[in-house]
Amino acid sequence: MGLSRRDLITRLAAIGGYSAALGALGHNALATTFEPLQLAANGGNGKRVVIIGAGISGLVSAYELRKAGFSVTVLEARERVGGRVWTLRQGDRIEHNDGRSQTVEFDPGHFFNAGAARLPSHHLTILGYCRELGVELQVLVNSSRNALAQPDLARPPLLLRQAVNDTRGHFSELLARSVSRNSLDAELSSSQRKALLEFLKVYGDLDSQQQYRGSVRAGYTRFAGAGNQTPVQRQPVPLDQLLDSNLLLPLVFDEIPEFSSTMFQPVGGMDQIPNAFYRHVHDSVRLGAEVLAVETGDAGAKVKWRDRKTGQQHVHHADYAIVTLPLPLLAKLPNNFDNAFKQAIASAEGDKANKVAWQSPRFWETDFQIYGGLSYINHEARTLWYPSDHLNSAQGVLVATYNTGAVAQQFAGKSQQAQIASSRQAVESLHPGHSAKLGRPVVVNWSKIPFSEAPWIVHDEVAQPGYDLLNQPQGRTWLASDALAHGGVGIWQNSAAESARRVVGLIARHASQTTRGAAA
Repeated sequence: MGLSRRDLITRLAAIGGYSAALGALGHNALATTFEPLQLAANGGNGKRVVIIGAGISGLVSAYELRKAGFSVTVLEARERVGGRVWTLRQGDRIEHNDGRSQTVEFDPGHFFNAGAARLPSHHLTILGYCRELGVELQVLVNSSRNALAQPDLARPPLLLRQAVNDTRGHFSELLARSVSRNSLDAELSSSQRKALLEFLKVYGDLDSQQQYRGSVRAGYTRFAGAGNQTPVQRQPVPLDQLLDSNLLLPLVFDEIPEFSSTMFQPVGGMDQIPNAFYRHVHDSVRLGAEVLAVETGDAGAKVKWRDRKTGQQHVHHADYAIVTLPLPLLAKLPNNFDNAFKQAIASAEGDKANKVAWQSPRFWETDFQIYGGLSYINHEARTLWYPSDHLNSAQGVLVATYNTGAVAQQFAGKSQQAQIASSRQAVESLHPGHSAKLGRPVVVNWSKIPFSEAPWIVHDEVAQPGYDLLNQPQGRTWLASDALAHGGVGIWQNSAAESARRVVGLIARHASQTTRGAAA
């Protein structure tokens, strides 16, 4: 499971978006605020737009087009809106396309964000919509220094604050020793060497001999208290134990912009965002409408669809179409797109991801002082994700598996019971003696969820040269999704919303030009 630099960037991209990987290399954000779309209120003049899919891209498209005076119809195959923004609660049913099904048995008030689960503070567009639509947010604790990392299953887990600060201390000592021995004469002047030594002393918490002998920053095995209860500082972890490629991700995770404080989640579950859009456009949305074919041309678009309840087929004609389906699903849908466009769609590869969640007494808070954040383990479960809501209450929902990529593909191939057992095993390894407290497990294998079949698309402008082509229309049909905006290789609602806003602007411009042309 060792990580090369490329592996690290790839993993970061898989977990949180291509822009996260760029952030690790240095990426400057340009936007500073949410800007509402400036479209004429009656610019659509009643022109009809059919939107395929009621995920974030589809809902944003419908919301903005209606405000601009278009007549909108949204066709959604599921019996809910939100797409991969999916929050599960008591009584909800999970269907997998291999025939497995499961009903959520959490107590009332508990929820599990099976898909999108966090909002970075620089995702201005989706946060702007939350403000505009009145979606209440709360802080999501994405990183806790009290969480754990277990890069070697044969050794006990490391406290993250110790892994981070002992690594920093050991490295500072090595560099200070090199500076003191004048090994950097060619690179540094004497004043620079002196300044660097002073910096390293503070940065690494070195002693007067420029050695790292441990630091209070690494935490305590016993906290200070009353009477004779003096604090006991943790002894440093040896450097060779810290030089483990499996520690790379936890050591840098919260330095990546997409995962840095402050992060948010809607109060009550991530589906509060699509539900807020739905309240504004519900009369335009037809649920249970499975699209069977798309035909586009210079004069409009035709969509064939089936009512999943009655089985009856229909044909919908519109002046414009927006297709927000995941690209691998779109590749299977009969259409009259040109060959180059079809090839670009077909080149998009869906990633794999799984989550296993449990309801449990909050032992991570009472026994480990972990309030939110993630723990990391060199195990197929990969990640434990602690809840940020209802802190200090009796019960909580612990996501005790979140894996992606090749590991996720192998994991999803196991039986549901084997996945549950594996997740419990990871919890036991990180929190010995506590896995028996886990109950009511919920398993989501995104590669097997109907009408998604992937958590996101593995592509960027380099890996998929068709990116630019897919951002162009076919006749009067446009594509919009998180895969068609920079930073889209992840379940980032911001990318989906920005892709939709771009397409809405292009359609509004085209409609305006067409209207002026007809008038002339």
